[in-house]
Amino acid sequence: MCSAFLEHLPSSNGYCLMKPSDIKIYLASKSPRRRELLRQINVDFELLLSTDDVDEQVNPGEKPDAYVTRVTRDKLLNAQHTMLARQLPERPILAADTTVVIDDLILGKPASTEQAVAMISRLSGRTHQVLTSVAVALHDQIWQTTQSSDVTFETLSEDTVRSFCNTKEPYDKAGGYGIQGLAAIFIHTIHGSHSGIMGLPLFETAQLLQKSGIRILDPDMN
Repeated sequence: MCSAFLEHLPSSNGYCLMKPSDIKIYLASKSPRRRELLRQINVDFELLLSTDDVDEQVNPGEKPDAYVTRVTRDKLLNAQHTMLARQLPERPILAADTTVVIDDLILGKPASTEQAVAMISRLSGRTHQVLTSVAVALHDQIWQTTQSSDVTFETLSEDTVRSFCNTKEPYDKAGGYGIQGLAAIFIHTIHGSHSGIMGLPLFETAQLLQKSGIRILDPDMN
């Protein structure tokens, strides 16, 4: 069934023939990695960033899955408010948030070399979880899911940790590393979603976008 916000033509087998210029979403994220991943699956998007700050502090007693779910939904609702306030064309909005968890402790983005060293040292030789929550909104509906992957680092020497933390890599990433960067040489095994660890699990994202009327692959698309 075609979504009402997409202009479409009739098709003999029941699929929608949607004009490419109309197949677009709003992306409520500054992350270049999420942009790259959406381009990988040919999803056209326009950035929609709210001026309202989202509270990314962990609430007392808040579990990691509840935290990442809350932050993602707040980002989504802020973007939805911005779309309506600016009277922009109504399209699906996608928001996401990623957090790194070990010992039930949420590791945010390190603000100093010492914080980065502490984070990477804690991850050394151990398995941690990367949680990415993805949410899509259209009209008054919200679809959301959270994907979890296990990542195991090899045991790192103190010199290796310090050398890594003296680069620029740790300082804009949850947990102090990105799988697509230099830290890839630390990763012994992964169980889960490679794209989810990057910041946008593509299987789950495609499922949510389909619910909002966006088909990644359409048999009738040219």
